[in-house]
This record gives sequence, C-alpha cells and structure tokens, in this order.
Amino acid sequence: MEVIHKIGRRKTAVARVYLAAGEGKITINKKDMTDYFPSATLQYKVNQPLVMTNNDGNFDITVNVFGGGITGQAEAIRLAFSRAMCEIDAENRLILKPEGLLTRDPRMVERKKFGQKKARKKFQFSKR
Repeated sequence: MEVIHKIGRRKTAVARVYLAAGEGKITINKKDMTDYFPSATLQYKVNQPLVMTNNDGNFDITVNVFGGGITGQAEAIRLAFSRAMCEIDAENRLILKPEGLLTRDPRMVERKKFGQKKARKKFQFSKR
C-alpha cells in the first residue's frame, strides 16, 4: 500500500496527514499523540474516525499541523483522517457521513470593523 496524503482544516488550523500500513502509531509534529494532546477529549476526537471504521491499529500515521489552537488542530486532524478513511474504502463514507465527520466546519472568526471596539461590540454611546 502506498502512502495516502489528505488535508483537513478548521478555523485557522491546517493538518496534513500521511497514512501508511503499520501497527497504529500516530505521530503529530514529531511527537507522540498522547504528548501532543494530553487531554483525553482531544485524543478521542482525533481517534474517532479510526475507531468508527475499525482501523485504529492498522496504519502508521504522520501528521503535520499548524495554526489555530489545540481544539481547532484536533478537529482539523479528525477531518483529514475521515477523508483518508473514505479513500481507503468507499464503504467508510456511509459510516462517517451521518456522524458529520466529513463536513468542513465553515465557522471562522468575524473580522473587526472600523469605528467599533471589536467585531460586534461598539464603543460606549454618550448621549450628552
């Protein structure tokens, strides 16, 4: 099996994922996944597509991720994993699509407008 390359994005985080046949080792930015994401919640998010498609021990995965915070990075990795699982087997799409794991979350930070304090917050109004 050749190496599969997929990209996932969330907010400003971009994750590049490389899957190769192996024994289930996940490396994120040259660190083990448990070191990079110490929180169990984020580890669960990253592993979700692999567990749902019963591929959690079948591939060695290398991830390069940058931008955003740790939650955005975890969700970007999850999207890339989901896309890779669909390329491995088309049947996986039927499992992942109803869970919303193949949908790119379009929500981004709203820009700050001039004449305002933040995106929606205004400067204090003084009548007199």
